[in-house]
Amino acid sequence: MLIDKHSAEPASIFLFAHQDDEFGVFQQIREEVGSGRGIRCAYLTDGRFNGVSAERRNRESLGVLARLGVQRKHVYFAGRALSIGDSHLPEHMQRASQWIGDFLKSAPPEIKIFVPAWEGGHHDHDALHAITVGVAQKAGRLKHVRQFPLYNGFGLTGPLFRVFFPLVQNGAVEKTRIPLENRIRYLRCCMGYPSQAVSWMGLFPHVLFHYFARGVQILQPVCVERVRQRPHPGRLYYERRGFFSWRQMVFHLDKWAKAENRRRTS
Repeated sequence: MLIDKHSAEPASIFLFAHQDDEFGVFQQIREEVGSGRGIRCAYLTDGRFNGVSAERRNRESLGVLARLGVQRKHVYFAGRALSIGDSHLPEHMQRASQWIGDFLKSAPPEIKIFVPAWEGGHHDHDALHAITVGVAQKAGRLKHVRQFPLYNGFGLTGPLFRVFFPLVQNGAVEKTRIPLENRIRYLRCCMGYPSQAVSWMGLFPHVLFHYFARGVQILQPVCVERVRQRPHPGRLYYERRGFFSWRQMVFHLDKWAKAENRRRTS
């Protein structure tokens, strides 16, 4: 695993499960780039899904990130290096946590970490959230972590879901107004994932509505206790779609915790 040495300057690290999860923090990425902070983006699954190659999905995200000012050399496709497939992150939490832990060891003290929210939308998102919170706590960096909502099905039924809907259980909501010109720019960025056209047919109307009805970047703090709690009452979105179950998530969380304990005591 090759990780370049971070400088001593303040840095911002964006951790994503999938190539296109960056849509949840377009504005935050722009703000961090504009502030002069060193930007690092990492993807913890390889992106291969429904016959779409990892290379294609990587190219799409690199193209979008370039529009936001992120340099190619600062983007890491850890999931491919670790052979973690799309939708299989819960099965490889130990491997992913080791990579993130090593990555953070070389990060400067003045750091910000952004990760998908604990919300029951996609099991890879929740697994990455749990890993990041655990690693950040161990490194004494928990206060520097912020979560961003992508989508969840709280209070809904069937295939229905909400986008950019922060769960009250996740704590205080931090909102930043997105300038109109940026909202238009980000909508164009959302068209930069042609390999995921089917998914974006469902996502895009929600994103469009959010940008023009609310127009804010949403962040929330993280909490160690939350990752042992069901994200919200009722069936989770990934359960309703038959992709994964809360029982499976608990199994993998327990398995990862036991492996971490063994590693620390060995």
